[in-house]
Amino acid sequence: MARKWGILLLLLIMAVLFFLGITTISYQLEVFSFFVFMGLGILLLANKEKRFVISLLLSFLIGFVIFMASNDFVGTMNIPKEIKIILNRLFLVFIIIGIVMNHLFFHRKVSWYNKKPDWKNPIVLPFHKVNTFWFWMIGIMINVMIYMSFIVQKDIEYIQTLLVFCLIFSLVNAVFEEVIWRGILLSTLKEHTSTGYAVLVTSVGFGLLHLSIGFSLALSLFISIAGVIYAIITLKTNSIYPSIVFHIVINIGMVYSGFII
Repeated sequence: MARKWGILLLLLIMAVLFFLGITTISYQLEVFSFFVFMGLGILLLANKEKRFVISLLLSFLIGFVIFMASNDFVGTMNIPKEIKIILNRLFLVFIIIGIVMNHLFFHRKVSWYNKKPDWKNPIVLPFHKVNTFWFWMIGIMINVMIYMSFIVQKDIEYIQTLLVFCLIFSLVNAVFEEVIWRGILLSTLKEHTSTGYAVLVTSVGFGLLHLSIGFSLALSLFISIAGVIYAIITLKTNSIYPSIVFHIVINIGMVYSGFII
């Protein structure tokens, strides 16, 4: 029993340090970020059993630091804002590289739900079962209706002007973020901790990552709810592709409603 509680405490500390790392790096609080890295480093050396998971979170944060530094450099360049935003999303590849290299270092297989969606598994609620396909479809339609209320206020010329940017941004952002959060991290954490812990860490972390693009803390935490929905859909379909499609739809709505540019 004592060992079980010890592991739970360790997982809690890891999650808190991970969230603090994303937050402090986003706000460029170097001193606080240093203590986060030091804390995870101490855990890495002290706990052999969870060393792979601790190093996974560390590798994410290292990739995130490189991501932020790359965007700071691009921010000094005299290029259009649209290109800066696209580059910002492309730089997420540094996080992917970091967590993939961690897997390779520990000789672990990199898995990311790269399968055809299986819609047979329902979402089980306390007193009801929900068809996963219709849950996914209704979620998309609700978001389309919400964002359409903003989009219809824009003129046709504005929509046409942003079309290419919107498609590129929406695709790159959705694919990269989903591969990171609902792909590699969700799969790995589920295997080495628990499903609940994997969903919690990837969903809250996904929300907090939006701090780096200027979203408020309250809005970023609210976005964590979307992370939970994406995670549930991914786990139920055993595929990352439905969440990517869902994410693309939301990104398109955010671009045309003025949240991105």
